[in-house]
Amino acid sequence: MTTSLNKFLTRNRYKIAIFSLMLGASIFSVMLVAARMAYSDSGRYANLVWNLFLAWIPFLLAYAAYTLSWKRTFLYLLIPVFAFLWLIFFPNAPYILTDLQHLAVQSTAAPLWYDVILLIWFSWTGMLLGLISLYLMQEIVRRIFGRWVGWLFVFVMSAASSLGIYMGRFLRWNSWDILQNPSEVAMDVLGFVIDPSLRTLAFTTLFTVFFLFIYLTLYAFGHLLREQVEQTAPHRVK
Repeated sequence: MTTSLNKFLTRNRYKIAIFSLMLGASIFSVMLVAARMAYSDSGRYANLVWNLFLAWIPFLLAYAAYTLSWKRTFLYLLIPVFAFLWLIFFPNAPYILTDLQHLAVQSTAAPLWYDVILLIWFSWTGMLLGLISLYLMQEIVRRIFGRWVGWLFVFVMSAASSLGIYMGRFLRWNSWDILQNPSEVAMDVLGFVIDPSLRTLAFTTLFTVFFLFIYLTLYAFGHLLREQVEQTAPHRVK
């Protein structure tokens, strides 16, 4: 029993580490809000806790889909369902980054530096949850359809999520509306495609480029570490 547990922990140590870090960052973020509420007797940033909860949904869906995708029995049955739900909730993860705009409204309830740190913790945690979930979904697409389709998936999802973030921030749509009012959401999306405003184009373009820059940087860094391990492996064998 102990040997099997040790093998499992060793084989999945990085997955466990990522999950633990994301959970720890989320707990710490919630503690920051709780401390602010206790200090100022104000619930100004309490909504960030809900936004962070929504950011966890695509992360958990992507992890479940990634785990199930290794079994061909679930590949064509459950994966499409998980992928559809992930697509709906995915914009919620990087959406938290736009909450930084709340700093424009001055508040004397707490020091400004504290609010900056609080919002950075939430926004960066949400962004990482989104980046990790996108990577897991990319790996599924890559295994099934190939490398280039996997990268096409990343670029399309980055642009689509940026549009989703725009709709959430400025039009106040949310993920539930796609299920409850699909026709109205579809009409808004069609309107953006046919006659996009300058604000829509500017926001979606800039956010897409920004999101892709972070994703590609972390992707390259992760593969740099893998290259170092592969290069040092032969020397260890000798």
